[in-house]
Amino acid sequence: MNAADPYAPPTSATGPIASVMPALARRPRNAPMVAAVTIGIAVCAMAVLWVVSYLVSVLGVGGVVLNGLIALVPLVAVLAVVRWVDRWEPEPFVARVFAFLWGAGVSILTALIVDETLNVYSHHLGVSRTQFFMITVQSPVVEEVAKGVGVLLIFLIARRTFDGPVDGVVYAATIAAGFAFVENIQYFGLALRDGGDSDLAYTFYVRGVLSPFAHLTFTSCTGIALGTAARGGLRAGRTAALFLGGLALAIVLHAGFNLGSALNENGAFFFYLIVELPIFALVAVFVLLARRRDAQLTYQALTLYARAGWFTPAEVDLLGTSGGRRQARLWAKGRGPRARRAMRRFIRDATQLAYSRQRIQSDHGRARAQRDEVRLLRAVTEDRQRVLTG
Repeated sequence: MNAADPYAPPTSATGPIASVMPALARRPRNAPMVAAVTIGIAVCAMAVLWVVSYLVSVLGVGGVVLNGLIALVPLVAVLAVVRWVDRWEPEPFVARVFAFLWGAGVSILTALIVDETLNVYSHHLGVSRTQFFMITVQSPVVEEVAKGVGVLLIFLIARRTFDGPVDGVVYAATIAAGFAFVENIQYFGLALRDGGDSDLAYTFYVRGVLSPFAHLTFTSCTGIALGTAARGGLRAGRTAALFLGGLALAIVLHAGFNLGSALNENGAFFFYLIVELPIFALVAVFVLLARRRDAQLTYQALTLYARAGWFTPAEVDLLGTSGGRRQARLWAKGRGPRARRAMRRFIRDATQLAYSRQRIQSDHGRARAQRDEVRLLRAVTEDRQRVLTG
C-alpha cells in the first residue's frame, strides 16, 4: 500500500518474472449470473426457433434456406467489422452469442407481435394504419426499442465486460447483425416470391450492398450511450438519461432512413449517400478514437504495474500497443500452439488488469475492481510462465 496513493498497485517483491503470490486462483463462478445467462440464451434460442417457423410458413423451407444463404453475404461483412472493432479487448463469446440471438430472435419476435397486435386492434377500432405510419413510426420505434433493451440487459447483467463505448458498439452491432440477418431473409424471400429474380437482385442491391450497416449504425447510438454511462459509474439517473438519449437518436436515424428509402426508387441510394454514409463514417471515426483512447489507458495502467515490478518495460510495449501485440503473437506462434494460446491469455488478462486499474482509480466499483486486480495479477504471472515454457 502506498501512503501517498492508497489505491496504487501493490508492489511485486521479487520482480516481474518471479512472483510471491500462489498459483492462479480461478474466479469462483457467479451462480446468479451463470443462471441469468443460461436462461437468457435459452429464451433467445426459443424465440429464434419461433421466428424460423414463421419464416418457413411464409417462404417455405427452400425459400428460407436459399435466402438465408444470400443473407449471409451482408452478415459476414457486418460481423467482420464487429470483429475488427472488438480486437483490442474481445468480449466474452457467450455474451456475443446472447447478443446475436437476441437480435435474431427476441427483437424480431417483438416486432412481429407488435405488428400483429396493432393489426387486430386497428381492425376492431376501424382505424387503418397507413404505410407512412408503419415505416416512419412503428418500425423505427419498435425495432430500436427491442434491440436497445438487449444492449441494456447486457449492460446490467455483464457489467464486468462492459467497460466503455467500444464495448457498447460491439454488443449493439452484434444484436443489429442478428436482426438484419433475419430481416434480410424475409425481404429477399418476399422479393423473389412476388417479383422474381429482378426484384431479388434490386432488394439485395439496396439492403446487401448499399446499406448492410444501417441497423449497425442505428443501434450503435444506444450502445455508445450505455458505454459512456459505464465510464461514469453506476448512477441510475445518468444511465437512464444516456440510454434514452441514445435510443431516441437511433429511432430518429432509423425513421429518416426508412423515409428516405420510401420517397422514390432512388431514395435509398440518395439517403445512403447523403445521410447514412456520413453518419456511419462518424461512428467509425468515433470507434477509432475510442479504441486509441483505450489503448492509451491500457498502456498507462500497465506502466504503473511495471513501476510496481509486475511487468518489464518491454512487456508493457508488447501488451499495451497494437504493434507490440502483433509482434508478441508472431513470436509466440513460433514457439508452438501452447505458447500461442498462453500469449492470447496473457494479452487478455493484462488488458482486463488495466481496466480494473481504471475502475479503481475512478471509484467505479472499486471494491470489486480491487478483488479483480489481485486475481488478475496472479493470472498474468502464471500466463507469463506458460508463455516462456511454451
